[in-house]
Amino acid sequence: MTEPIDLGKVRTYPLSHRKNIVKKEFFGKVLTPQGEFARFLQSLPNILRARDFKETCARVVAASRANKEIILAIGAHQIKIGMGPYIHRLIDAGLVTCVAMNGAGIIHDTELAMIGETSEDVAETIQDGSFGMARETAEFLNAAIAEGASSGEGIGSAVGRKIAESDLPFPDLSLAHFCHERGTQLTVHVAYGTDVIHMHPSADGATTGKATEIDFRKLAATVCRLEGGVILNVGSAVVLPEVFLKCLSIARNLGHEVADFTAVNLDMIQHYRPQENVVRRPTLPHGKGYALTGNLEILFPLVAYCLLDLQAQQDREE
Repeated sequence: MTEPIDLGKVRTYPLSHRKNIVKKEFFGKVLTPQGEFARFLQSLPNILRARDFKETCARVVAASRANKEIILAIGAHQIKIGMGPYIHRLIDAGLVTCVAMNGAGIIHDTELAMIGETSEDVAETIQDGSFGMARETAEFLNAAIAEGASSGEGIGSAVGRKIAESDLPFPDLSLAHFCHERGTQLTVHVAYGTDVIHMHPSADGATTGKATEIDFRKLAATVCRLEGGVILNVGSAVVLPEVFLKCLSIARNLGHEVADFTAVNLDMIQHYRPQENVVRRPTLPHGKGYALTGNLEILFPLVAYCLLDLQAQQDREE
């Protein structure tokens, strides 16, 4: 019988020694739209995906105005490609009420807070086994996860709090820190063995499992309130669609009417699980599902600007 490998002998190195692909200087600057994106929305034809785009924006703004839940479920690439500032703006505008991300999301998010950079060259570092072996990232996050398990906070809250309490040079780049400061729920959903911090001696599967289980139940509680709201799945092809489907089943099992809501998948490719587990199955027979396709570094800012401008236009008209 094969014995589990001993991670105590794994060779790590300082994060400052790593060459990174993504730097804070590459991130976009969030503008304040002045009506041009609302006019752009109105100019689109009511046909095919243009109609879906318009309806998606209208439904998100309507949910916000009705104080309904708007869940943003994201993969780690949303952090890596600099979408954090856009998400910050949507949270402040009440256009996102809850954020859920996979385990890799907090890794890139925390590294941005630590050094203003993230994302190593995997093709290069996998050759000598140095891939994922930056010491500070794992020690910081595994300590936060352990705290989140013991305190009952879960991962998202614990990471945001720990970044706020630590003397990191770039906390404003962190979505976890932003959610902590704004009191916005952030949940983190881990598939053990998928994240680089699991390779380190500081990792503990039991505490990670407990902490992410707390976040799972937090998200399920939010999904219980999703009637009339919106779930936006952005760039997660497997983990978040699967987690959402289970949360929805829990909500309905417990007697919550979660039937008439909007489900949207944004990605550069439309995959099976988001299509089935977010857009189609959950919205039968009373909800509405949409699939918008495009490169997220373009599509997501476009959606964000249209939401902000449409919201501002409706506020002016009241």
